[in-house]
Amino acid sequence: MRIATWNVNSLKVRLPRVEEWIDQVRPDVLCMQETKLADDAFPALTFASLGYESVHHGQGQWNGVAILSRVGITDVVTNFAPASGDPDPDARIITAACGGVLVSSVYVPNGRALDNDHYQYKLSWLAQLRRHLDAVGSPTAQVVVMGDFNIAPEDRDVYDPRKFVDSTHVSAAERQLLAELHGWGLTDLFRQHHDVDRVYSWWDYRAGDFHQGRGLRIDLVLGTTAVADRATWSVIDRNARKGQSPSDHAPVVVDLVDDTVASS
Repeated sequence: MRIATWNVNSLKVRLPRVEEWIDQVRPDVLCMQETKLADDAFPALTFASLGYESVHHGQGQWNGVAILSRVGITDVVTNFAPASGDPDPDARIITAACGGVLVSSVYVPNGRALDNDHYQYKLSWLAQLRRHLDAVGSPTAQVVVMGDFNIAPEDRDVYDPRKFVDSTHVSAAERQLLAELHGWGLTDLFRQHHDVDRVYSWWDYRAGDFHQGRGLRIDLVLGTTAVADRATWSVIDRNARKGQSPSDHAPVVVDLVDDTVASS
C-alpha cells in the first residue's frame, strides 16, 4: 500500500500536474492540502476516472484538504471530531478509513509570527488535533496523520536555523506540540528511513531557493506503531517540484507492506 501527501497549492492551477504525478506514482491513498476550492468545484469525477474515490473539505480560495483512495473510503469525519472541541472555521482537516488505515489529511495553520494571533490559533489547533485523534482513533490502531504541518521538527530540517530565530515553524511551543503527537503514539515515517540532513519538502518561490537548496521539511507522514512496522520505504519526490508552475511543496511518499507480511 502506497500512501502520500502533497500540498498542491491550488488544485485548479496544478490539476494537470497532479494527474500526471498520480499516473506515474500510483499512490493508493493521496492526501492533498491547499486545494483552494469549494466542495462543489472539487474535480471528483476527474479522480474517479483515474480509479480513485475522494472526499474533500474546502472553503473556496483558501485552505482545503482532500483524501483520494483506490482502497476504499469510509467513516469520513469532516473538520475536527465534535468530541475534540469546537469546529475549525477553516477547512484544514479531513479524516477517513482507507484500506484499514485511519487517515487524516491536515493543513496546520502557518502561524505567521510569534506575536500574531494566528500563532496562538496554530498552537490551539495542534492541541485540538491530539484530542481529535483520541476521539477518532487509538495509538494501538493503524492511524496515519499526514500533510503540511508548517513545523520543521528539528534544526536539521531547516536550511539555516540562524535565519529562523524567533520565527514560526521552529518555535519551542510548536515543536513541543508536535512532540506530544509523537508521545500519543505517532512516528515520523520519513525519518524512520532517512537519518540525513538537508532534505526538504518546501522551498520558497523567491530567489531561486529550490535550486540553491534553501528549504524546510514541513510536510510529514506520521503513523502509529502498527503502521510504522509496515513501512518499508519513503521519499520526498523532488522531481514534482521541478518544471513549469510547480507547487512550492514536494510530495512525501511512504510504502507499506501488507498487514500479514508485517505481522509474520
